[in-house]
Amino acid sequence: MKIRFLVSLVATLVAVSAFAQTNVFKIRVDRPGAQVQPTMYGIFFEDINFAADGGLYAELVKNRSFEFPNHLQGWRVGGKYELRDDGPFERNPHYLRLIYPGHPHKHTAVENEGFFGIGLRKGGEYRFSVWARVPDGGTGTLEIEFIDRASMGEVQASATATVRVDSRDWKKYEVIMRSEVTDPKATLRIFLAGTQTVDIEHVSLFPVDTWMGRENGMRKDLAQALYDLHPGLFRFPGGCIVEGTDLQTRYSWKNSVGPVENRPLNENRWQYTFKHRFYPDYYQTYGLGFYEYFLLSEDIGAEPLPVLSCGLACQFQNEDESAHQSVDALQEFIDDAIDLVEFANGDVTTEWGSLRAEMGHPEPFGLKYIGIGNEQWGETYVAHLEPFIAAIREACPDIKIVGSSGPNSEGADFDYLWPEMARLGADLVDEHFYRPETWFLSQGARYDDYDRQGPKVFAGEYACHGDGKKWNHFEAALLEAAFMTGLERNADIVHMATYAPLFAHVEGWQWRPDLIWYDNLRSMRSCSYYVQQLYTGYKGTNVLELTGEDGRSITGAEGQNGLFASAVLDSAMDRIYVKVANVSDSSRQIRIDFDGLKRKETVRGVEAVTYHSDDLDADNTLDEPDKILPARSPLVFEGKSLPLEIGPKTFAVYILEK
Repeated sequence: MKIRFLVSLVATLVAVSAFAQTNVFKIRVDRPGAQVQPTMYGIFFEDINFAADGGLYAELVKNRSFEFPNHLQGWRVGGKYELRDDGPFERNPHYLRLIYPGHPHKHTAVENEGFFGIGLRKGGEYRFSVWARVPDGGTGTLEIEFIDRASMGEVQASATATVRVDSRDWKKYEVIMRSEVTDPKATLRIFLAGTQTVDIEHVSLFPVDTWMGRENGMRKDLAQALYDLHPGLFRFPGGCIVEGTDLQTRYSWKNSVGPVENRPLNENRWQYTFKHRFYPDYYQTYGLGFYEYFLLSEDIGAEPLPVLSCGLACQFQNEDESAHQSVDALQEFIDDAIDLVEFANGDVTTEWGSLRAEMGHPEPFGLKYIGIGNEQWGETYVAHLEPFIAAIREACPDIKIVGSSGPNSEGADFDYLWPEMARLGADLVDEHFYRPETWFLSQGARYDDYDRQGPKVFAGEYACHGDGKKWNHFEAALLEAAFMTGLERNADIVHMATYAPLFAHVEGWQWRPDLIWYDNLRSMRSCSYYVQQLYTGYKGTNVLELTGEDGRSITGAEGQNGLFASAVLDSAMDRIYVKVANVSDSSRQIRIDFDGLKRKETVRGVEAVTYHSDDLDADNTLDEPDKILPARSPLVFEGKSLPLEIGPKTFAVYILEK
């Protein structure tokens, strides 16, 4: 019994000693270091998981121009009709002819199912529009209805409107409708009333209350979530969709600008990539195009970073070189890049600058960056990238070029590409890492030894994909927070970082985890979202040196008790932001010594923000969007050494001022 008691006592004392050990952090407050770039923390948009059509883009009608390969996909048609292909829009020629069925008790009508239904809010106003004509002359009538299928009773119209089509020529007709119910799964129905034949094309339904009130606008709650991140960078239009499964279906920015009715349909490579998440109705209408991306960048205060094809289709899906554009035939692709700069920045007298002005933005967008290629690798990519860099340098010398280090965070392709990007003169290199917990725990010092003389780093796609838990959960977000302290400490070399992917529809996702989830009426910000927000909200302007007593950075390395840390100065606010992640299972005692203060100078506490969940596998949900939120409390302190206790599995931001 005595021996057992002594063993137990020793174990207890060891545990208490580990808990009581004070981890000393030293911050040099008098030596502001590297500038933290305004672009440091941003967002990356890809049209995956129904992120554009059915998501951020507020259009509620699926296949609005009847251009899906199955031209009536998304529609139910009854009565007498014809599908025709000599319509008013050259690149969207199909339309539907609605014909009187020949008997007053028979009806011709069409219904649209929307994207997993059409989400309507009680009292909400919706702008219905249609391009239409009466081919035989006279006046035709369309009756528009919102069909409420939510109740178990008889199908009812929750709103009705009448559109009188009074021209033999194509015209756009609009009517504002007000929903009498909240219904996430409504249907849009169009009846042909009377005996006159009516042709319809580009059938559209938008909430009136879009982001910034724009008619071809964004879904308000999703755009607001982006604004609330205060991102410094907005990368678009995606990753793999830039490449396309084949070059014919790569993202073409020139097809995404101009009148929305004449932007051609493009196949979305994510409709069929995964057998377990197969969506044969997932296309890109280009309604959300490059003009809208630039506008959104401006709205949320982020630098735009468009990424363009380098002439290589997705290399994962195309091992045969014949699938790619040959290096000696890249001029069209190079012209696309140079013309894009003109579209964004050119004078209104230029070809593409004048188009931007016609679309409503005569002022330049001030584009500074362009990415060429997504996750390409090997000598093939280098050979394709080289003529782009030469041409862009000559035509647009002020534009910074982003190259790629391939799809892996290390390995032969990665090691080959970095020196090649330096040789070619790329300004930044895009690194991607979707990795498990062990990787994120081991990468706290990733950028400490990078070459400071070469290109800068763009951590363009990253997320913690749990081993056996590849979904959003708090622990993954915590490890991302820990990893990001290394980005911040190395702000002299890391100039950009974006979590990915950004959006996912709960009924239409192909990939997870994702930053923001939604259904047709609700949205939820994940734990990873709040980690990103804590970094963007307390970004600062300059790095401050933060080390342990032994002079090492706090990177979670062995002997550092599961702690990761960084510190920055906000020179505009004269504040210091200290970020600490404790990934261990126990609380940790910390003492922060503020070195470099003058004799009578002190540091005062302002606020402590802590982020923790007792359930590490939990996340916010649509039903409980505020389930796990950062907690704020006053930080009562004045002096030169700040004692703290940070709880287990916790990320904290300490706000202080001199």
